[in-house]
Amino acid sequence: MLKNDTGIATINDVASEAGVSITTVSRVMNNNYPVKKDTRERVERAIEKLNYKPNIIARGLIMKKTSVIGVIVPGLTNLFFPTIVEAIEKVTRSKGYTIFLNNTSGNGQLERELTDKMISMQVDGIIVIDPAPENLDNGFYIEASSELPIIIVNANSSRNDLNFISYNEEIGTLEAFEYLIKLGHEKITFLRGESSFSYDLKEKIYLNILDNYKFKYKEIVRVRHGNVIEGTTETEEKIEKLLLSERRPTAIFACNDLMAIGVIGACRNVGLKVPEDISVIGFDNTLLSQIAYPKITTVDLKMESVGRKAAEKMLNLIEDEDSYKIKIVLDTSLVIRESCGKAKNI
Repeated sequence: MLKNDTGIATINDVASEAGVSITTVSRVMNNNYPVKKDTRERVERAIEKLNYKPNIIARGLIMKKTSVIGVIVPGLTNLFFPTIVEAIEKVTRSKGYTIFLNNTSGNGQLERELTDKMISMQVDGIIVIDPAPENLDNGFYIEASSELPIIIVNANSSRNDLNFISYNEEIGTLEAFEYLIKLGHEKITFLRGESSFSYDLKEKIYLNILDNYKFKYKEIVRVRHGNVIEGTTETEEKIEKLLLSERRPTAIFACNDLMAIGVIGACRNVGLKVPEDISVIGFDNTLLSQIAYPKITTVDLKMESVGRKAAEKMLNLIEDEDSYKIKIVLDTSLVIRESCGKAKNI
């Protein structure tokens, strides 16, 4: 019989039902101390009868281990992030861990608040995918990492003060632009989101390319929310205006596949064919690039491998197997599909 009015069995109820102490119930559940067979069976019968479900968070506060790993992403409608998260979840679940997923929508302040909240909940570690640049620059994650293991997943492989799992976006971006240039494109528009180390890195490479090849055409288009589905609508609107202007390019480089989808929509809206009239190249190699029409040429960031590595290294950090700062940089590759063709004079 339950001793409280909530209708939810507690460990006290189980102990009372089985006629044992709370400590004995805990030992049976955690299987970390010898318990007599008949006593164990009484406890197990009581657990089943009362349908007892342990409060994982409360138990974690006592044991200083929750078997929960926090994951922070800037968006969920850009398939790049869910693909990495799914790989993280597969690895961690196989080792008895649960992930606690948080979406910041690219808001740096919310990102800090969610990180602090997870630290207070005593999660065992936090994986942050593409964090807000200011939270890397202002030392927030350096301070937070003194509380628990933190792994940053993004393209910033030059730092040594945090644990990083990175993908070589610099090489991938260069390969993408070189491919467009080999096809004869000189009028290349660069399309990016508002705030991200990844966007900044790609833009820097774009400007270097223009300088190295002495290209006169330069056009940078920014959308506020490049990592969420709403960004495709804004992309369409801005690219439509560009395509109908005297600044129309022969190719558009989009910083992710989600924005590339918006570009293709804009081309269709103004009556331009891809790749006959204009070439479009994306980034990330998400499912979107494979099912779009035409299929999108893009840069593969090996998202599953990134997620697996992040999860494996986090588990090592939790178990103190990796006491040094982690820095892993994974290769990228250009995936050539249907959305790019030879430059057309306009």
